[in-house]
Amino acid sequence: MRNRGFGSKRLALLLTSFFVLAFSGMASAHEEEMTISEGILIGGIDVGGMTASEASQAVKDKVKKLGEATVTLMMGDTPITATLNSLGLEWENKEIIDEIKNLGTTGNIVQRYKDQRDLEHQNKEYEIEFTVDEAKAQGFVEGCSVYNSEPVNGTVYTQDDGTPGVEGGTDGLTLKVEESVALVQKAFEAWEGGDLTIDLAVDRVSPAITQEELSKVKDVLGTATTNYSSSTWERATNIENGCSKISGTLLMPGDYFSVTDMVTPFSAENGYQPAPSYEENRVVDSYGGGICQVSTTLYNAVLKAELEVTARSNHTMIVTYVDPSKDAAIAEGVMDLAFVNNLNTPIYIVGSAYGGVLNFTIYGEETRPANRSIEFVSNVTSTTEPSGVKLTANAGQNVGYLQQTQSPHTGYTAELWKNIYEDGVLVDSVQVNNSTYQAVGTAYDVGVASGNTALTQAMYTAIATGDLNQVQAVISNAASYTAQTETTAPETPPDQGQVTVEGDTGTGGNAGTGEGTIEIVDPPEYGYEY
Repeated sequence: MRNRGFGSKRLALLLTSFFVLAFSGMASAHEEEMTISEGILIGGIDVGGMTASEASQAVKDKVKKLGEATVTLMMGDTPITATLNSLGLEWENKEIIDEIKNLGTTGNIVQRYKDQRDLEHQNKEYEIEFTVDEAKAQGFVEGCSVYNSEPVNGTVYTQDDGTPGVEGGTDGLTLKVEESVALVQKAFEAWEGGDLTIDLAVDRVSPAITQEELSKVKDVLGTATTNYSSSTWERATNIENGCSKISGTLLMPGDYFSVTDMVTPFSAENGYQPAPSYEENRVVDSYGGGICQVSTTLYNAVLKAELEVTARSNHTMIVTYVDPSKDAAIAEGVMDLAFVNNLNTPIYIVGSAYGGVLNFTIYGEETRPANRSIEFVSNVTSTTEPSGVKLTANAGQNVGYLQQTQSPHTGYTAELWKNIYEDGVLVDSVQVNNSTYQAVGTAYDVGVASGNTALTQAMYTAIATGDLNQVQAVISNAASYTAQTETTAPETPPDQGQVTVEGDTGTGGNAGTGEGTIEIVDPPEYGYEY
């Protein structure tokens, strides 16, 4: 009996286990086939009637579709575009599938009834939350390092209308990868669809010359114009060439500017033509003739801009294109026009020379009071009329050659004053410079070459007297001299030397002490300005 009873119980236990396992398998199969209640949406997707796996796939498909949107990564001002998928867009809150598949289908009968009634009256919608695949985002962001850059100094250029424009002045950028990946992660988590723009994290290094400070170069601080329409083609070419070498100059605060440094050397290779110049009080053709008009015009613009002039010299003789004391002569190695940008902001020089009109305009930031104005007044303090003639022996010309090379010039002393007004009322006058211009008589080149030594000697003697009448008398009586065997006159007859015009070899300066060895001028008797 015991054995039979033990066997019956064992059989009953086995049968019970079988039915439990079978029931559990049926429950699992039923659970897998269970569909989500109607009225449930995920990110706008109606998942009612779907199985959990179908709903999960539907959401994944939508995330992938949404991930085709464009993301723009901004590295400074440089846009780098991609898709959200390429940066690793992912669905974050996948656990909602477990939540919604049980809604209205699990729990006690009361809870299930309540959930179903709620869904009948109002849909229940779940939002999709996003995240990023950090490894994929890291790889993409690291690739943006190719846009790392060094700082670029800003520059100013002359626009078509003659005003300054600004380019460059950009920061140097170095990508901060880890911080940028974190920014991408944060942006994706807050994303609600559509295209996306993310500013990457960068280290910035500002250039020495920034676009911000150059953008202040917009106001006219000073402008001046002179006329060269009566100049020869050669002189006009020199003026236009010299102007082009100065135009477009940017000076930062404290920068020094030298006209001579900018326009020299005076050579054909540097774009210059031979034109009348003044050398030791003689008019000669030399490369660069006319360049003083360039420096003079710029000088007047500099004065109006109230920049600090550090070097300026007047001409030896008066010029006609500006008032006395408003000129600025150039002699390479001897005289210069130089100034310093003494302002707190940059300045930019724009020059133009066309159709006989030369202009310089200095741009910068206007900080002077609006009720303040200035004017520059030339005051002639004395006048000296020219006297006598200047005679120069020319061994390259035969006796009988007599050529006027310089017309007479009146001498002047003059002062330049700056008058300062406030609300139209003169409040101050400041002397800018004083200048001395020599009185110079008429100058002639006199031919001395002859096959007759006595005739040559007589001409040298006449030149030495400085008397034009005696030179003309020798020419008139040339036929009366006895012929000599020499074919040319000696280069330097005994006790005579070569008679030349009197030259001013001073160092120049604001006091007007002279031009030095070469002064670029043009004689009015040739119809040129000088």
